[in-house]
Amino acid sequence: MTVYFIGAGPGAADLITVRGQRLLQRCAVCLYAGSIMPTDLLEWCPPGAKIVDTGPLTLEQIITELAEAHAAGLDVARLHSGDPSIYSALAEQCRRLDELGVDYEIVPGVPAFAAAAAALGRELTVPGVSQTVTLTRVATLSTAMPDGEDLRSLSAPGATLVLHLAAAQVDALVPELLAGGYTSETACAVVAFASWPEQIVIRCTLAELADRMRAEGVTKTAVIVVGDVLAAEGFTDSYLYSSGRRRGSRH
Repeated sequence: MTVYFIGAGPGAADLITVRGQRLLQRCAVCLYAGSIMPTDLLEWCPPGAKIVDTGPLTLEQIITELAEAHAAGLDVARLHSGDPSIYSALAEQCRRLDELGVDYEIVPGVPAFAAAAAALGRELTVPGVSQTVTLTRVATLSTAMPDGEDLRSLSAPGATLVLHLAAAQVDALVPELLAGGYTSETACAVVAFASWPEQIVIRCTLAELADRMRAEGVTKTAVIVVGDVLAAEGFTDSYLYSSGRRRGSRH
């Protein structure tokens, strides 16, 4: 028996990986977060599968479901939105499964920030503009941010900044970004419900960010991107495909 932590992608059912879909189609138990995941994915569960919405459950209740499946010898598809490597509460689940001696495997998925970049039609690393992407969030009622990971410090380099779980705190985050490495004219974008049918895209400056998000009613399930890459023009072509680069086969 194995628990498969599957990155279900940002929302659109066809953005789950082929591996993730195949595992979902054969697992007798499926746990998913109903509040942030479309139910279209559940259509791939096998007939008779036990399907559990983890939205109203505590961590211990989730582990109990996984332990019961293990005792019954049933494989579990544990669906996480986006990719399990960030903001998924994966680590504490794995820690408890290690303690219980339950086997698990992690299947990567398309992260929300990648879907947001695709919706914007932008590369987040542009030659001569920014070669660094910082993924972060803001402190709310959830776990506090570690020392040194405040927005003012993280924005100081002026590189591309991607904010998750921050839409409801936009009024507080804008002053911190302005006090760091950005200006009121720094390009920003917001993608809410990336890849979902109700997707919303906002393009603006940092000075306009809070007002534009309020006007569109964006308060959750959104990715905020800040940085000059969003408005970059006239940048140098990368070395990857340049005529001066020596080329050869992989072997």
